[in-house]
Amino acid sequence: MNAPDAPRERAVAAFRRVYGRDPTTLVRAPGRVNLIGEHTDYNDGFVLPMAIERSAFVALAPRDDGVVRLRAEDLGEDGVFDVATARDLGERGDARAEPGGWLEFGRGVAWALQSDGLTLRGFDGALASDVPVGAGLSSSAAIELALARAFFETSGFDWDPARMARRMQRAENLWVGVQTGIMDQLVVASGAADHALLIDCRDLSIRPVRLPPTVRVVVLDTSTRRSLVGSAYDDRRRACERAAAHLGVAALRDADEALLEGARGALDDVAFRRARHVVRENARTLAAAQALEREDVSAVGALMDESHASLRDDYEVSSEALDAIVEVAREAPGCAGARMTGAGFGGCAVALVRDDAVEAFIATVEREYGARTGHEARAYVSRAAQGAGSVALP
Repeated sequence: MNAPDAPRERAVAAFRRVYGRDPTTLVRAPGRVNLIGEHTDYNDGFVLPMAIERSAFVALAPRDDGVVRLRAEDLGEDGVFDVATARDLGERGDARAEPGGWLEFGRGVAWALQSDGLTLRGFDGALASDVPVGAGLSSSAAIELALARAFFETSGFDWDPARMARRMQRAENLWVGVQTGIMDQLVVASGAADHALLIDCRDLSIRPVRLPPTVRVVVLDTSTRRSLVGSAYDDRRRACERAAAHLGVAALRDADEALLEGARGALDDVAFRRARHVVRENARTLAAAQALEREDVSAVGALMDESHASLRDDYEVSSEALDAIVEVAREAPGCAGARMTGAGFGGCAVALVRDDAVEAFIATVEREYGARTGHEARAYVSRAAQGAGSVALP
């Protein structure tokens, strides 16, 4: 990762410049990369993500009222809202943001916390992040959890990672207007150093899975972007719900291939292929966790390759850029496997790479991807990081 402390320092410097004093507290929440288990979370399935070292930081100091003043340093913009206003809008059923309104993340977080009966105190804050936006690395969940942690520091309620993840998912679904599953918020809240997390998205149970020391996780940014608001994401979710209803199960997590195959003639082709991806992806995710635990990197890589093919062909959420960078990555030195990561239609891929081949791998991918597509590839090498929390002021 390049300059991991840069956003921390930017947040603190912005606070001092805007408010003319020192912050009292600094909080951070990481982005995440999903190793395998894509589009399974909102089907009550299994995912295997890890928190990354790139993070959103909020430097802050408490206020004696319910006002939040927030500087978005990366955007060069300032915003103000009252937590009571956010609560009242939610009670009237107006909890829905306009796409692109960055301050709505703050209002949505305040609404979600207060809708669970928490009393909030305002704060002056400055936000900075180095999680790329729209890249499939959960930049929005990082911001939501960083702001939730800021409210925790000023308001004194209990911090339970799973419960906080549920609250922030509600903010994303009902206020921001994106129907994501629970994975992003849960791994951002609960990340463990040097471990991926096998998450059961039905009961939110977590099993840390240590990453073998012989490999590194390399995130490959295609330099192409997508927006989940108003995208085909919701179409995929509805197709899965349609398939589950026809199969007579609560969610596709409860289906197996035999049950699905028996319904092939009755399901429309789109719903069948969407469901087939989810059913097989759940099985791949459980197998990948077991393979990591026995340090069988080749097996994990093969499962990642299968996952990408399924996302490309059955779920149809890949793109030319994602396919190109995955193909280039697989041909590069030291690569065990690669796949698109995140919701799709642009953003990032993820690769498992032998530790001693990382530099050669990155050089090859950057050169070959640029030659094939004309886009610039950006590589982020990351260790698995801790979840949201407070950190020392620089």
